[in-house]
Amino acid sequence: MDEVGGGDGYVLHPVGRVLSPLTDAASAPRQGDEGAPAAWLVFDPQVEQALRDLRVGAELLVLTWLDRARRDVLAVHPRGDESRPETGVFSTRSPHRPNPIGLHRVRVLAVDGLRVEVADLEALDGTPILDVKPVLGAADER
Repeated sequence: MDEVGGGDGYVLHPVGRVLSPLTDAASAPRQGDEGAPAAWLVFDPQVEQALRDLRVGAELLVLTWLDRARRDVLAVHPRGDESRPETGVFSTRSPHRPNPIGLHRVRVLAVDGLRVEVADLEALDGTPILDVKPVLGAADER
């Protein structure tokens, strides 16, 4: 697996990559529920065991490394709207930030071996996947 990061002593090993028709940030939706097409999470064979309990209909949080984002941005106009006041990136979902970790809430559409098809993923094709976690229900359902 490739590594991302590492400049300050932390090394992340992606567990897979996004396979998506979205290839251009300018034409991608800003959030997954704003028209993102179905996409595939394609996992490395080394993490196959971790996928064994994923089911169609499950809601997941996918953490990605936004590899095409800028890391020197600390403030933005939310959603790129210059009429809105400049806001610190920690109060926004901007991909441009010191550590460009993407957080995506998705729904599983299909599971096919090392590939998981999901809805509502706005990440670009080839984006490294760092981790996947379930969306937790009420405390008594955990």
